Amino acid sequence: MKRVLVVGGGKGGTALLTLLSQTATMEIVAVIDINEEAPGIRHAKENGIQTGQDWKVWIHENIDIVIEATGDEDVFEELLQARPKKTVVIPGSVAYITSELLEEKNNLLSELQRQTNNQELILNSIHDGMIVINDREEVTFINRGAERILGMKRQHALEKPIKDLISTSRLPHVLRVRRKEVNQKLELENGRKLVTTRIPLIGPNDELMGAFSVFKDITEVVDLAEELTDLKEVKTMLEAIINSSEEAISVVDEHGMGIMINPAYTKITGLNEKDIVGKPATADISEGESMHMRVLQTRRAVRGVRMSVGPSKKEVIVNVAPVIVDGKLKGSVGVLHDVSEIQSLTSELKKARQIIRNLEAKYTFDDIVGDSSEMKLALEQAKVGAKTPATVLLRGESGTGKELFAHAIHNESERRHNKFIRVNCAAIAESILESELFGYEEGAFSGAKRGGKRGLFEEANHGSIFLDEIGELSQHMQAKLLRVLQENEIVRVGGTKPTSINVRVIAATNVNMEKAIMNRTFREDLYYRLNRLPIFIPPLRERVGDIGLLVNHLVQKLNQDYGRNVTRVNDEALRYLEGYNWPGNVRELENIIGRAMIYMHLNEEVIQLTHIPELWQHPKSSEDTDEEPIVEGWNGRTLQDSLDAYEKKVLMEAFRANQFNKTQTAKSLGISIRNLYYKMDKYGIDKHSMQDFS
Repeated sequence: MKRVLVVGGGKGGTALLTLLSQTATMEIVAVIDINEEAPGIRHAKENGIQTGQDWKVWIHENIDIVIEATGDEDVFEELLQARPKKTVVIPGSVAYITSELLEEKNNLLSELQRQTNNQELILNSIHDGMIVINDREEVTFINRGAERILGMKRQHALEKPIKDLISTSRLPHVLRVRRKEVNQKLELENGRKLVTTRIPLIGPNDELMGAFSVFKDITEVVDLAEELTDLKEVKTMLEAIINSSEEAISVVDEHGMGIMINPAYTKITGLNEKDIVGKPATADISEGESMHMRVLQTRRAVRGVRMSVGPSKKEVIVNVAPVIVDGKLKGSVGVLHDVSEIQSLTSELKKARQIIRNLEAKYTFDDIVGDSSEMKLALEQAKVGAKTPATVLLRGESGTGKELFAHAIHNESERRHNKFIRVNCAAIAESILESELFGYEEGAFSGAKRGGKRGLFEEANHGSIFLDEIGELSQHMQAKLLRVLQENEIVRVGGTKPTSINVRVIAATNVNMEKAIMNRTFREDLYYRLNRLPIFIPPLRERVGDIGLLVNHLVQKLNQDYGRNVTRVNDEALRYLEGYNWPGNVRELENIIGRAMIYMHLNEEVIQLTHIPELWQHPKSSEDTDEEPIVEGWNGRTLQDSLDAYEKKVLMEAFRANQFNKTQTAKSLGISIRNLYYKMDKYGIDKHSMQDFS
């Protein structure tokens, strides 16, 4: 049970109070507002909840959650500063939007439950028995008529195999052959004889969902035929049932002429009986085809068809079923569902989610794909690190997924409800990086905003900040960052007063930090501050077994981006991908899969080897290679040109084989590092151009 303190008794506070009062997992300790006549205060007193005017009296109680509903940012900041460490403070703007969405959701669920209850009430009200089974031949529904006819209770029948209840039932047969059986005789073990119709339940995608049977006791039918001679009374009763339904219903005869609508239909379409009864089934259509006419032509039910009806072009979803009596088509029944309100609420919900999403990390550990022991180790280390406030240093080559790890660590930590700020240290110019990170005071430099500006560290207060490419920071910025990590405070550009902050730093780099320390390009003291919890993310070449999982994940992701329906990569293409070194890691793999999908025809669903572009120095076959073979003898070129071409090829192969490490490449070739730099400059060889070529 979470103990909640509500600060603010206005409209937002009252709405939250009403919502939380209905939640079994929340206990409202008190409602605080300086206005004793605020509606939230009155509501709290009426429900026996304590009230007050000063939240400071309550903030040191055993409070789990504080909801700030005043809308005053100063109050929110004061609450953040004053709260105990374990107490979560929720901004009123987010809480109010959430409460409204939850309330609308509950209203929709209540309406759906009410409609379901109405439908079940109608099915229980009919005299015939009905049994529904799922695709495993288990009973999922039995109405009161079936209870009476079969002499069994619902609770004893549900989830039982149909054969255990009725050994002579042919519902399993209908399920297997997917064909209906109409007006078939069935004799029960107790001697009662039934007439039953059995119909398979087939979804819109031809998916077999189950089957149902509607049956009646022949003796009872005879008795009813003798008793119910007044057909007008029967008609009146049926009309009363239809008119009492909240579902919009329309009925047409076998010629497509309207014979009945109910009040709910008039409410949705704006059309009354004189507009529909006796008129063609197309009379209510604004846009689209008449589903009544389609059903009358095909004798098949249609479901989930979207169209516009009535003079106001109301958007609805239509389900229409044929009415067949003794094998003869007598008409059709249509049910309309108004979706405009649901669409509006869904749109508002998406907008609210987008607003909240901008303040949150996007990925969790579930989004990180990998089953190799190396990746499992990195994930375990990250999950352990997420539970601590320690600084995390993510190390790994470019494209291995360091940012995904940073998102996931934040989302798994206690700071997940606060901001997650991302900073690429290499993408921001050195001249403005300090002011971006630490903010500036008014007049600090030419063009500074009036009143100054908060930096990214201040924005991330009580949350996390992700510093990507941290190895690219200058010595000056390294010293500034070291002070932040040591003192937990920042000083704005042009300011003298330090500001305390509580920020969890997650750093990432693909630079060899130890070598950078030796070369004096990275401070050793900052390295030890950052290296509290180092996590090494393995390159793709060290977890080749994960390529299949990654490819399947990327295909599904790119299907959404490109609007395609690719299902998989065939075995030959997968073996080719697994044989490559992947210097660009997962980012390069995504690039290759994306290019392969672009080359595919729209109707192709499987990525073949022919779709995949040939990878750098990884030919698809010995016969299919773009590399010019080395031949002995003179090829018509000058000796110097031939030597230069061969030297360039050897340099490129050695550079790639040593994972683009220039020092190691020079050692393996037996030349000085200075000589290697000269030759690479001569032939225009660098890491980026080689990766682009791949």
